[in-house]
Amino acid sequence: MAQGEVLAFEDYVRTRQEALLRSARRLVPDPVDAQDLLQTALVRTYGRWDGIADKSLADAYLRRVMINTRTEWWRARKLDEVPTEQLPDASVDDGSEQRADRALLMDILGILAPKQRSVVVLRHWEQMSTEETAAALGMSAGTVKSTLHRALARLRQELESRELTSREAVARETGGRQSAGSARETGNHRQTEGARETGNHRQTEGVRETGSRRSAGSVRGAAPAATGRVPAQRTRAAAPAKVTSVTAARGHTAAPYDGRHDERGRERCAA
Repeated sequence: MAQGEVLAFEDYVRTRQEALLRSARRLVPDPVDAQDLLQTALVRTYGRWDGIADKSLADAYLRRVMINTRTEWWRARKLDEVPTEQLPDASVDDGSEQRADRALLMDILGILAPKQRSVVVLRHWEQMSTEETAAALGMSAGTVKSTLHRALARLRQELESRELTSREAVARETGGRQSAGSARETGNHRQTEGARETGNHRQTEGVRETGSRRSAGSVRGAAPAATGRVPAQRTRAAAPAKVTSVTAARGHTAAPYDGRHDERGRERCAA
């Protein structure tokens, strides 16, 4: 390769290295593997730099080399199979946290001024250098640095404020749940005490009612005996008066008992 071609290739690599590295990181997730992939693609492209007639297509050529290199690495990977009785738990990353962080970042970028937002996007999203950002926005490198410093400070302040608000909301929700649990526990305790008090009251009323019934039964059982004695005495006392009244009504006078009637009766029986 001629000296001029070597210098042209070196200038191309210095100019397009950041953009090519971003492309490599999109192909492989690991940053170190992305750098190795880019270096391998640059080495392969260096030997064919003379064959690229249109240097404006060098980015497309390098990306194609990186894709082919990644495919070769994937095919040549070593698979180690170890027999085991129990398979290990495989962790699956669903990417929900990354999507949440991305959504949060896009949301808080809206609080920045258009100039600050442009600097942040070019420097940290597109990973452009300070000089490239200054050239793209038409400002000096010092202005880019100061603007980026103020924008990042504003973003940190906004993130801290939102985190504090989220913690307070969680604390209020937790306190509300604890209060509700205490209220339910107090209500259950009161219901239990009310049930116990009602049960004791019913037992007391039952004992009282049972005692009253037993007392009434004793009174009713004793009443007939007293009643039976009283009429018998009255009958024996009143009988002579009744006979006397009947005799008096017939006009006879009651004679005293002298035993003669019994003796005459025995004589008649003997005859």
